[in-house]
Amino acid sequence: MKNTFGNNLSVTIFGESHGSSIGVVMDGLSPGITVDDSVIKGMLSKRRPSGAISTSRAECDEYIIQSGVFNGKTTGTPLCITIPNRDTNSRDYAETRWIARPSHADYTANCKYHGFEDYRGGGHFSGRVTAGLVAAGAVVMPALEKLGIRIGTHIKSCAGISDRDFHDLQKDLDLLSTLDFAVLDGTVADEMKSRILEAKSNGDSVGGVLETVVTGLEAGLGEPWFDSIESLISHAVFSVPAVKGIEFGAGFSLAEMYGTEANDCFCIDNGTVQTVSNNSGGINGGISNGMPIIFKTAFRPTPTVSAPQNSVNFKEMQDTVLSMKGRHDPCIVHRARIVIDAVTALVVGDLLAGRYGDDWAFKGGR
Repeated sequence: MKNTFGNNLSVTIFGESHGSSIGVVMDGLSPGITVDDSVIKGMLSKRRPSGAISTSRAECDEYIIQSGVFNGKTTGTPLCITIPNRDTNSRDYAETRWIARPSHADYTANCKYHGFEDYRGGGHFSGRVTAGLVAAGAVVMPALEKLGIRIGTHIKSCAGISDRDFHDLQKDLDLLSTLDFAVLDGTVADEMKSRILEAKSNGDSVGGVLETVVTGLEAGLGEPWFDSIESLISHAVFSVPAVKGIEFGAGFSLAEMYGTEANDCFCIDNGTVQTVSNNSGGINGGISNGMPIIFKTAFRPTPTVSAPQNSVNFKEMQDTVLSMKGRHDPCIVHRARIVIDAVTALVVGDLLAGRYGDDWAFKGGR
């Protein structure tokens, strides 16, 4: 079982939903990065449940930095963060041990690990484990911002309610300067919440699409073919539970365009090379071209629902009907925003480490 991602800046995640703790180990960090407690707490708080549209499980995420930080700065050696699990309720899962929850990893995990897996709350496959990824991203994000690189994600659509398209707003410098937003059009937020609550009252769940932008990234990062920027971001993003699709720039709509419509023509703007449009999402040949990197991520509806569903008891090999008890999210899209930000930051840090080496956070100088 491999749980490590990254070529130069790597992260290894560990733990289970109802185990004693979850966490992350980071290797390849530049020495001297400031580790800001308020940033880590702030990013973790955005991943935590928020009211009736989320699960009632309330973890405080009181993380512990076990190694790799001294006097508030990274040492350059492996950094380990653990996050204790405090609010578990394992008995909700005991009676359904051998029943495959639809669209969960219960059955596939049993096939792979021969029944030795921790099944409680989804075990190692739970979205709970993403808290470690967020903590890791919170270490890297401030270092990127000092280099002028910003990352932000908004809810493009949720439960059939659509927000404005960031692709049309990439020249909006005021928006790009903040990049801490849930939606671009504030009037749609209440509609999204209403749809989520409606699904919850029906014992159901909803999904949605997130749109992410990375600004300030220099041209020339990334590798052709297997380590293209699209490849690395997609690899990281698909590690996030419930992700089922990703597209860059204009994405699938490019297939309906003529080449003259789809191409991003180059121009000189204030002494720099730019493109007039950004249908390619800031990437050509797998390499950054200096324009904002833009991509969308599709999230399926939360698979745990209380409405009755057909399933099987894979130990007794019998059909059954499952009505899930316990605590679950009717929608995870709003909580997943910060997770996508975090894994994107880790990819960008990895790209910089590949180009600038151990002192990537300072680009070879201090």
